[in-house]
Amino acid sequence: MGQEVSISYQAVKSRVYRLIDALVEGAKTEEDVQESVRRWWKLVHPADRPMAQKYLIAVLQKSNATLGAISDSLGELKQVADLTDEKAPKLHADAAHSHAAGAMAAAGFRTVQ
Repeated sequence: MGQEVSISYQAVKSRVYRLIDALVEGAKTEEDVQESVRRWWKLVHPADRPMAQKYLIAVLQKSNATLGAISDSLGELKQVADLTDEKAPKLHADAAHSHAAGAMAAAGFRTVQ
């Protein structure tokens, strides 16, 4: 296996936030982000994958909670709330892990026990 990537919470968080930023800025599409995650995952040493998965799920849950908090804080602005509800259905905290697991499965990840 060629180059391997460092696995730390900070490294995973940086990777996720760079991908989110690229998507928000329009530099990447959702498909580009999924492909980037697949390429990154292939670089993670198999022995490091359980920890990488743990960090990835934690970052995705916290990111989702942050987006939910931002969305909730805009609740008094009816137009923004309506737009948010139409464009991006909010996930509840209980569903964050399921959503993250589903997104990882859709990107070709296997569940690591």
